[in-house]
Amino acid sequence: MNTAPPTSPALTAAPSPATTHSCLEHFPIAFFSTVMGLAGLTLAWQKAHAVLGAPPIISTGLRGAVTALFIILLIFYGLKALRYPQAVVMEMRHPIRINFFPTVSISLLLLAIVYLERAPEAALWLWIAGALLHLGFTLAIFGSWIHHTHYDIKHANPAWFIPVVGNIVIPVAGVRLASPELSWFFFSIGLVFWIVLMTIVLYRLFFHEPLPVRLAPTLFILLAPPSVGFIAYLALTGELDAFARILYYSALFLGLLLASNAVRFLRLPFFISAWAYSFPLAALTLATLIMGARLPSLIFDLLGIGLLAILSLVVAVLVFRTIVAIQRREICAPE
Repeated sequence: MNTAPPTSPALTAAPSPATTHSCLEHFPIAFFSTVMGLAGLTLAWQKAHAVLGAPPIISTGLRGAVTALFIILLIFYGLKALRYPQAVVMEMRHPIRINFFPTVSISLLLLAIVYLERAPEAALWLWIAGALLHLGFTLAIFGSWIHHTHYDIKHANPAWFIPVVGNIVIPVAGVRLASPELSWFFFSIGLVFWIVLMTIVLYRLFFHEPLPVRLAPTLFILLAPPSVGFIAYLALTGELDAFARILYYSALFLGLLLASNAVRFLRLPFFISAWAYSFPLAALTLATLIMGARLPSLIFDLLGIGLLAILSLVVAVLVFRTIVAIQRREICAPE
C-alpha cells in the first residue's frame, strides 16, 4: 500500500532552481539587428521623400524611434556586461553569435547616415565611433577565424557577412565626413572579403546540410553586400557605370531568388534572427530608389514603391512578433 502523502499542485507547479534564469543574462547581442532593420526602413523612407515625394513625417517619426531603440538596447546590453560579463565572453567565443557584435557598430554607422542631413555634427561623431568600433570588430573576428580551434564548415552561414557589410556601409556617409581615401580603404576590405566569404558560404549551402531553422532567415543577408556596395560605390565615384550596374543587378537577382522561396520563409517559426529579413531588404529598396533617381523609369519607380511597401509590412510584422515573443518570454531565454 502506498502511504506517501499526496502531492500538492502548488508544489508541483513551482519552478525548480535549475529552470529559472535571468532575462538580462540571456539578452542576445543579435537584438541590435532590430536597430539595423529600423534604421534601414528610416533611410528608405527618407529616400522615398526625396525621390517620390513621400511625406517627411514618416521618416522623422522613424528616426526618433530608431534612436530611442538603440539607446535602450545599449543600456540593457551594458547592464548585462556589468552584471554577467561571463555571458558576454561566451557570446564572443560562440562561432555564430560573435558575428552579431558588429551589429552595434553598424547601428552607429546607420544612425550617422540617418542624421547626416539633419544634424551633420552629430552624424560625424556617430560615424567616427562606428567606424573605429567596426574596424576593431573586423580585426578581432577575422583573427578568430584565422587562429581558431573550434570552427567547422557547418558554422559558416550568411551571418558571417555582417562584419564585411559594415565596412561597405562606412563610405556611404564617410565620403562627406572624412577623407575619401579612408572610405576607399573600408570599401576595399568589404568588397574583397565579401567575394571570399560568398564562396565559402555558397559551398556550405550547396554541399553540406541545410541551415538550421533558427538561421534560415539569415539567407536574406546575401542581399546586403551587393546592395550596400552599389550605394557606397555611387557615393565614392558618383558614376552609374558598368560595375555599379553589376552590383545592383546581382542584388536584384538575389532578391528574386529569395522571393521565389517566400513560402519557405513564411512557414518558419519566429526567432530574433528573423530581423535578418529587414536590413538587407531595406538596402535593396534604397538601392532601387537610387537607381530610379539615376535612370528615370516607370519600372524602377514601381519596383521601388513595391519594395518599400513590402519592407514596411515586414518591419511592422517583425515588431509585432518581437513584442509578442517578449511577452511570452521566448526571447532572452537559454537556447
